[in-house]
Amino acid sequence: MHVSFATSAGRAGRPNEDFVGAVPGAVVLLDGAGIPGAEALCAHGVAWYTHRLGGTLLGGLSRADGRDLAAILADAIAETAAAHRATCDIADPSSPQATVLMARAHRGRLDHLLLADSYLVLDLVGGGVRVVTDERELVARRECAAPLAGVTPATPEYDRIRATCVAALRARRNQPDGYWIAKDDPQAAWEAATGSHPLDELNGVAMLSNGASRIVSPYGLTNWPGVRDVLAVDGPSGVIRRVREFEDQVRGDPDALVPDDATVACCRLAP
Repeated sequence: MHVSFATSAGRAGRPNEDFVGAVPGAVVLLDGAGIPGAEALCAHGVAWYTHRLGGTLLGGLSRADGRDLAAILADAIAETAAAHRATCDIADPSSPQATVLMARAHRGRLDHLLLADSYLVLDLVGGGVRVVTDERELVARRECAAPLAGVTPATPEYDRIRATCVAALRARRNQPDGYWIAKDDPQAAWEAATGSHPLDELNGVAMLSNGASRIVSPYGLTNWPGVRDVLAVDGPSGVIRRVREFEDQVRGDPDALVPDDATVACCRLAP
C-alpha cells in the first residue's frame, strides 16, 4: 500500500482540527467537530482531541494483528477520554468529538470503518467507483432543522427556533435515534459503519474529510469518478486546491459556506 495525503486548515489563525496518519497497511482520517463553546468545556481543544485519538488509533493499528477495527476504536476512545476526564467536562454534548475513518489491508482484504460523515471512495478494478459514508448525522440534522422551514432568517423568531433545533441535534449525539461520533463513550465504536472488500477487486482507496468532500457536494466541481481522476493526476493536494480556489471565487457571498478544514488521503494498492 502506497499512501499520500494532504491537509489544509479552513481559516488562518485557527488550528487544523482534522487528523490524518498512516502505518504500514493502514490509514486513519479524523474530522474534528469545532463546536462553539467547546473551549469552555475542555482545556485542550478539538485539535488536541483529534490528534490524541488519531495517534492512539495508529498505535493500535500498527500491531497488524487483524483485531476488529471497532475494538481498536473503542479502546482508543476510552484511552483518550481517560486522558482528560479529570480536567474537562467531557460528558457535555458539545465537548470535543470527531468523525473517524479507518482503512486497513489485511489478509487479502481491505477492511474499513466509518463513524459520522467522512467519505471513503473505492477505486474498483474495471473502472467504477463506490462511495461509502455514514449519513446518520445528515439525516438527524435535516430532521432537527425541519421547524425552520418557511421561517424568515435574521428574525427573532428564526433565532429562537434555530436555538431549539441546535439543542435537539446535540441531544441526538450518540443516541439510538440519532447519530454516532467519537467522543467520550467507547460504545460509539460499535455503532460505526464497517465493511470489507477483496484487495484484488480494488486499484486503491481515497479518504476525504467533510471539508474536502465539498468538491462534489455542495460545490459540484466534479463527481466521485472525477475525484478519482484528480487524485490520479494531481494527488490529494489537487482536490484541496480545487476546493480552495472555488471558495476564493465566492468569498464575500453571504450565502457561501465558511471554509472548513480539508483533508484527503489516497492509497494505491500494489498489484
